[in-house]
Amino acid sequence: MVSEETARTALGVAGNITAVTLFLSTIPTFYRIWKKGSVEQYSPVPYLASFFNCGLWVLYGMPFVHPHSLLVVTTNGSGFVIEIGYLIIFLLYSETRKRLRVALMVLLEVLVIGGLVLFVLTAVQTTQKRSTIVGSISGAANILMYASPLSVMKLVITTKSVEYMPFLLSLFCFLNGLCWFVYALFPFDPFIAIPNGIGALLGILQLILYATFYKSTKRILAARNEKADMGLAVISSPISTKHNGSEANA
Repeated sequence: MVSEETARTALGVAGNITAVTLFLSTIPTFYRIWKKGSVEQYSPVPYLASFFNCGLWVLYGMPFVHPHSLLVVTTNGSGFVIEIGYLIIFLLYSETRKRLRVALMVLLEVLVIGGLVLFVLTAVQTTQKRSTIVGSISGAANILMYASPLSVMKLVITTKSVEYMPFLLSLFCFLNGLCWFVYALFPFDPFIAIPNGIGALLGILQLILYATFYKSTKRILAARNEKADMGLAVISSPISTKHNGSEANA
């Protein structure tokens, strides 16, 4: 018979793996941004939300807030560092106005996390109260992180294209939410269970959207490539004609 502690540890390890994979799943997106030298229509909201969310959960898992939560700290500490890298790339390849907005949001999030650290260390005396305060805020931030792709989902429905909603991000959003939801049942931790349960449901919705608009996306991309090829043909045609005319005159 597997003990509750063993099951919790196994689920925590699985949650670590799916969470880190979730954070790394957008590497192809940022490779595309780097290759094209532009963020195009990609939204910074999911990465800002993940950065803020991970910072809060690192605080929640600290021994002076919620003891015996090492797996929460390792997962979100990794995510925090990864999201910093993503945001740096996003800032480098954004237009000036968008870069300024993103930088201001990052600064605001850092100030909020720093202020919360000072507050719980100076004004709140017990770990139980600290857990309740930080857990409530972190749970709300976690829901916002999972809900952040909603803006992208709106774009998908409008354009009937999943080009700017990476499949791996949606898949591991679902798997990560599911793992941490089950993890929080042994014993029940509402601050982890509720937001991750919502995250699993939102992940399912994203996967349904992906399946719905996958074929139309392929048609849209094929039509765009065909149009681009025709444009190149039109541009090259006058050059060819001019070249042939010059040979005839010679």
